[in-house]
Amino acid sequence: MGKSNFLNIDSLSFHGIDEDAELIPLMTPEDEEEINRESLPDVLPILPLRNTVLFPGVVIPITAGRDKSIKLIKDANNGSKVIGVVSQKDESIEDPGIDDINSLGTVARILRVLQMPDGNTTVIIQGKKRFKINEILTTEPYMNASVGEVSEVRPADENEEFKAIIDSIKELSLQIIRDNPNIPTEASFAIKNIESNSFLINFVSSNMNLSVREKQELLAVDDLKDRALATLKYMNVELQKLELKNDIQSKVRHDLDQQQREYFLHQQMKTIQEELGGGGSEEEIEDMRGKAKDKKWNKKVREHFDKELSKMQRMNPQVAEYSIQRNYLELLLELPWDEYSSDKFDLKNAQGILDRDHYGLEDVKRRIIEYLAVLKLRGDMKSPILCLYGPPGVGKTSLGKSVAEALGREYVRMSLGGLRDEAEIRGHRKTYIGAMPGRIIQSIKKAGKSNPVFVLDEIDKLSNSHQGDPSSAMLEVLDPEQNTEFYDNFLEMGYDLSKVLFIATANSLNTIQPALRDRMEIINVTGYTIEEKVEIARQHLLPKQLKEHGLSSEHLKIGKKQLEMIVEGYTRESGVRSLEKQIAKMVRYAAKSIAMEESYAVKVSNEDIIKVLGPARLERDKYENNEVAGVVTGLAWTSVGGDILFIESILSKGKGSLNITGNLGKVMKESATIAMEYIKANADKWGIQPDIFEKYNVHIHVPEGATPKDGPSAGITMLTSLVSLFTQKRVKKSLAMTGEITLRGKVLPVGGIKEKILAAKRARIKEIILCEDNRKDIEEIKQEYLKGLTFHYVTEMSEVIDIAVTDQNVKNPKKL
Repeated sequence: MGKSNFLNIDSLSFHGIDEDAELIPLMTPEDEEEINRESLPDVLPILPLRNTVLFPGVVIPITAGRDKSIKLIKDANNGSKVIGVVSQKDESIEDPGIDDINSLGTVARILRVLQMPDGNTTVIIQGKKRFKINEILTTEPYMNASVGEVSEVRPADENEEFKAIIDSIKELSLQIIRDNPNIPTEASFAIKNIESNSFLINFVSSNMNLSVREKQELLAVDDLKDRALATLKYMNVELQKLELKNDIQSKVRHDLDQQQREYFLHQQMKTIQEELGGGGSEEEIEDMRGKAKDKKWNKKVREHFDKELSKMQRMNPQVAEYSIQRNYLELLLELPWDEYSSDKFDLKNAQGILDRDHYGLEDVKRRIIEYLAVLKLRGDMKSPILCLYGPPGVGKTSLGKSVAEALGREYVRMSLGGLRDEAEIRGHRKTYIGAMPGRIIQSIKKAGKSNPVFVLDEIDKLSNSHQGDPSSAMLEVLDPEQNTEFYDNFLEMGYDLSKVLFIATANSLNTIQPALRDRMEIINVTGYTIEEKVEIARQHLLPKQLKEHGLSSEHLKIGKKQLEMIVEGYTRESGVRSLEKQIAKMVRYAAKSIAMEESYAVKVSNEDIIKVLGPARLERDKYENNEVAGVVTGLAWTSVGGDILFIESILSKGKGSLNITGNLGKVMKESATIAMEYIKANADKWGIQPDIFEKYNVHIHVPEGATPKDGPSAGITMLTSLVSLFTQKRVKKSLAMTGEITLRGKVLPVGGIKEKILAAKRARIKEIILCEDNRKDIEEIKQEYLKGLTFHYVTEMSEVIDIAVTDQNVKNPKKL
């Protein structure tokens, strides 16, 4: 659009004194009469002003930035130097038209034109007389209009009321100049030297702190007396505001003076107290010095404390930094430097405590006992960083308390879920108001010992943001080679964390930073078997809920069979949280019956469970029949433990296409494709006619289509399903399988074996097919958990078919 058409105006506070006096004359009555005798041109170029109003006789500078305005000023300066000046109604309009400007304006004479370094044009103009726009003649290259003079009603010189108004204006002007520190006192000379009454009114109106609309209203008043009276009213308001402002400043200054006075009094009091040997701050410093004598500090820490204490002693207690320094010194005193709990080395007692509080978790308990054994023999060792990894509700967090009791140490827990500020770990620098140490140091201070059992809960849920990466900050905390000198920003020196027994918990290892995971010893805490859940419910959950609801074992008894019914029919998880909720429902039912004096069965039966908890809801884990060709049971791992899944295959007349459904991921779809191609390549081995693959479409489906599924574990399951489908042979009863397949006929091992075995037991599976390389995973599981299960270990896909597919045809086999 080219150059901007803005006309920028910088308002001028005119004080009557300027280095270039010839440009700012004070109008005399003779000058005024001469202006009144001058005739008004019929046509004037019109210059719109955005944020000011020109009054007759007043000199103001304006800065023109738009093309039209610059052209107008240039032409007028080369010609008559006379222009018409009007104010805009809305200063935001860039190119005003006739409707955007006031019709009443002031004829102005150009006194000087200056070219500014920024490219704008500054022009100094002086108002002459008022005019009114009759008609706009042209708008290009700038606005030209026919104008008419607007007469002014002037009171007679002997009018006493007008004289009084003029005197009041002068008096108020001088008072405002005197009370306003922003106006130079030299401005009073200009007011006193103004001889023309009309110029005085216009001069004051132009320089008052009014809006453009208010100034335009003053300019439009024809009667000079009325204009003077309106100006006087505005001046009274301005004077009142100024007096109020000065009064407020006076009060504030008084308050500051009062504070300064109190400060000097406090300083004098401090001096007197020092002479007398007392004083609040000195007593505080001496108290800190006395506490420091009893601390088990090394030389480095003691020297640092003495240095910081001397700094505090030199500080003024009234400044904000004094409280920060005091908090810092208090932290140094409260931290348990080199203060350690005495470890209990009764390993049998420790084993008893762990077994009492947690049923199962053998790997974790064995690792803790190993740690105690080494510590007992060596006397000192760097604590390991244990990470308990497993599904929710298996007792990872609560294990920390039992470990602390077994060791005889203090217990500290810190939840890391959602933590995204690095300062939460490392602390803030103590130069900031409200700074505090990180939560690691705060927890150590709270524990009172430097070797607590420190549970870092949900370490896999650490987040990050623009405030830093807490995962990276944890690297120093959890590295036994570095945490001997853990640096906290607030503490400003190293603190030894090497004696702390850190126990981290996580539901997933995928979200833990690799460098952080490398610093921890991962212990997999798998789910519980049905037998373990029953024992946990009997030994821990039921007594706990009875106590929390104000009951005892005399009020409610739940047998093992009934607990097993609750586990199998109402919970589906690796942990025991849902189980505890179901037991709590049973206890609440008993509590309600006792409170309402209703009869109920103290010894719970199966019918009572159905009455309170409703019908069993989780029967879908049960094994399905194998009367239909192509239905095979697979084993899967989920984030909450193991599960079984069913793979179904069906044939339909077609051209040999393969369809796969069930919300499957890329890996599972590839497994189906591999299985299909392997069968085509080895069709003669199982007596399958090759032309079948060209006459029939194959559709593989994995039920529960709303649940996403992926992974290689279903490879051999899909293979078995397809062979059963093409041969129309039964799959062995109560059989499940898991394993990955390759195109050359190999079976590869998969993970999550224990969880899958638990799922198989819940589903009443009797036989399981696994890869030979998964044998070691089975050997790590307690034999009592494997009771009733038969394992088949395979290396070739053909072995899977030989074991799984029988020679019996299914009912109503399809003729292919």
